[in-house]
This record gives sequence, structure tokens and C-alpha cells, in this order.
Amino acid sequence: MKIAIYPGSFDPITNGHLDILKNAAGIFDKVIIAVAHNGAKKGFLSVEKRVELIKKSVSAIQNVEVDSFEGLTIEYAKKIGANVLIRGLRAVSDFEYEMQLSQTNSALCDEIKTVFLTTKPEFNFISSSNIKEILNNGGDISKFVPDPVFEFLTGKDFKNVI
Repeated sequence: MKIAIYPGSFDPITNGHLDILKNAAGIFDKVIIAVAHNGAKKGFLSVEKRVELIKKSVSAIQNVEVDSFEGLTIEYAKKIGANVLIRGLRAVSDFEYEMQLSQTNSALCDEIKTVFLTTKPEFNFISSSNIKEILNNGGDISKFVPDPVFEFLTGKDFKNVI
């Protein structure tokens, strides 16, 4: 069974992330979208809230699971028996960083391969950072994020948090 991990912060998840995830789900038997917990960084949303929103956003994709982890991605992959790491590329500018990360992971565990997937052109410019900037300045994020994320970020529950 080919198990792939799609790791990231997903803070928040975007339609670009979902595009990569759907592509991966069509290739691999199981895809685990793995939310990284970085204790050194304060997230926009808690890891628990990100996992909850991602679960709602991917509920229609049969072979996708959602989890969170701390530490090295490659160690998490070994722990759960994953064969592949999925990395998304939006633009050429992402490639250098992603290549270095891939080579580092390969040096740590050559058995786990990295697969790069690209987004559709309409998602190339979408990033979690852009979403936060638009939201914080009163802009409309509805076409950039899945419905559950939009509903939470524009709802009264989120406004009570910030």
C-alpha cells in the first residue's frame, strides 16, 4: 500500500492546498494530511482548530486522513509507515527551498521519497500568508479557502477569539 504524507502548517488550509491534496489522493492509496506543530512559532489558528477545519474540508475525499505531529516530518513518516512525502509547488520560486528540503529528507531516510505536485494556475498565488493579510484587512477570502474555513474565519466564533 502506497501511503503518502502531505505535511505542512496549513494555517489556514487554502484551495491551493486542496488542489494538491486531490491530485495526491488520485495517485496514492492513502494520503495523510499532517499538520505540523511547531512550538517555536505561534500559529494563526491552533493546531487543533486547523485539524478540525481540514477534516471538514476533506470529508468527501475517501482515502484522505488528517493528523498532526511534532518533530521531524521524516520521523513521523517512518512512524506511520509512509512511503512518500508530498510537496506542493506554486511557482518556480518554491522549487529551490523544496529541493533542499527533499534532499535533506533523503539524506535522513532514502527509502521515503518526495513527490512534487503543482497546483492549477488559478491557485499559484494563494498562500496562507496571503489569506491572513486579506482577512486582517477586511477583504473577501471566500474564493481562496474551502467553505468550512471561510465560515469559521468570518463567523462570530472566530471574531470572539481575536
